Order: sequence, then C-alpha cells, then structure tokens
Amino acid sequence: MQSLTGETEIELRKLCQAKSIPLKRVPQVKLDSLTSQENHQGVVAYISPIRYKKLIDFLPHILKQKPDPVFLLLDGVEDVRNMGAVARSALAFDVDALITFTRGNAPINDVAVKTSAGALLKLTVCKEDNLSNCLNLLAENSVRILVSSLKATQGLSTLDTSGPIAFVLGSEHRGVSLSTEDYADELFKIEQSEQMDSLNVSVAAGIVLHTIYSKRKI
Repeated sequence: MQSLTGETEIELRKLCQAKSIPLKRVPQVKLDSLTSQENHQGVVAYISPIRYKKLIDFLPHILKQKPDPVFLLLDGVEDVRNMGAVARSALAFDVDALITFTRGNAPINDVAVKTSAGALLKLTVCKEDNLSNCLNLLAENSVRILVSSLKATQGLSTLDTSGPIAFVLGSEHRGVSLSTEDYADELFKIEQSEQMDSLNVSVAAGIVLHTIYSKRKI
C-alpha cells in the first residue's frame, strides 16, 4: 500500500492496529506481482490457512489436562520453509503447542503448510503479539523456560525435561534474543563437534524434540 492515502488508509491502519495485524508499505510493483496485475486498489492481504489459538485461553486447559505439556516457542525464525519443517517435527514428537509471534517470525502460509506435510493443519498453533508477555505468562503458570543458546554449559542430554516445559529456539544466524535469555530457567545447547558453529533451526528442533520424547518414553 505504497501510494494509498487519505481516509481509507487511516481507517485501514486503525483496523489493523486494533486486530494486531502487521501492516507494511510496499512498492506498487510488488502488489502488481502478488495479484498478477489484477485491480488490487492499493491493498493486498494475506489470509492465514490455519486458525490460531491464544495462549492465555489454551494454557489453563492444557495444564489441567496434562501434568507435563511441551511448548515450543520460535524467536526469529524468518524462513517459511524452516517454519514448516519445525512444525513437522513438533507434531511427530507430541508438542502440545507451537508458539509464534506477529513479528520476527516467518508467516504461516501455504508454503509453510506444504513444507510441514500438513502438520500445521493438525498442531495447536498460538500466535502472540509479544514474546516477553508470552514468557511471563508461561512463568506465572509454573512452566519452566528452557532456552537454546551457544553460551550454555548445560547439554541437552543432561537437561531435566520433567513437568511443564517451554523450549525456545532462535534463528541459526542470531540465535535467541538477549532479552529471551533473561527469562530462561536454564540455558542449554545441543552437544556437537566443533566443526560447525550452529545447526539449522529445523534440524535443531528435531533433535531437541526427539530427545524430550525419548526421555519421557523411558
């Protein structure tokens, strides 16, 4: 909506703000390419292929239902295919909710759904406005927050994964944000050789979630 102005633009901005919908100005040529030159009138909207839940509504239900739910939070996963691959592992290893955010993470679109092999259509996915508020909510409900970080001395294999837990994974380029580490009950790292600094986030998610799944099956 690069050239959209006036009352329509103001009203659209207010509606998006009220509904926590991200809004971005882009050049006209971008809108033309998205719509195959159809008459878009200066606005294009992406509609999610899945129905999101709010963590504040879902959390009391799952904590009452299960003594040891697993939540997976994504902090800065910007590649849509990584998002889909992470979701595929989350479904395979019984994650109770995948938590993403309105900003900072890749959108969940048809490419993400396809990459997830349909897992995103079956998983509980919560989309939150603010990462810090989400971590506070989890902590207030006695969910332990475990954050993947290369700074950690604790290895994944020795990590206590009992009870309600929330794992936070960041991007392979930057890792999790510093503010996220401040919320951690424990930092951990995946044991690996020194030949590679970090793993692709979807690979890391598969390793972490399989480890938890295996420990709990023993």
